[in-house]
Amino acid sequence: MDIDFEKLYNTYYMRVYSFVMTLAKNQDAAEEITQKAFFKAMTADKKYRGDAAELTWLCAIAKNLFLDELRAKKRIVEVGTDVASSDASIEHALVDEDSAFRIHQTLHGLEEPYKEVFGLRVFGELSFKKIGLLFGKTENWARVTYHRARLKIMERMDAK
Repeated sequence: MDIDFEKLYNTYYMRVYSFVMTLAKNQDAAEEITQKAFFKAMTADKKYRGDAAELTWLCAIAKNLFLDELRAKKRIVEVGTDVASSDASIEHALVDEDSAFRIHQTLHGLEEPYKEVFGLRVFGELSFKKIGLLFGKTENWARVTYHRARLKIMERMDAK
């Protein structure tokens, strides 16, 4: 099946990018994986057969690329963990645990709505759009509130 890849790219880039962004939660990684997905679609030995929607096909390629990257990162972490000494690992874990506790202490003392918005974003992993909907506000309000909460937490932690 012949495909106009320029049209395909222009039509689906943002939708595939948005899909990958929900997986990667990192703009740079999402852009890279999306680019790789379109490149793979254009150069793959197995061409699009038309069994599924083009968007579904592209998202499946992107998801597989994302999973490949996760597996590769996991292998790197496992190799790094084997090389590291157990004393350094314990010390690192204690520092992380102490830092996490300090962040939670600071967050606990934060006033509303900053406390809840920060918690929903970081721990609940909700999008700004969904947070805005929960509060009956806009997505932009949720972004601003989250970033103000982050600044307040950093200021209070620096003061300690």
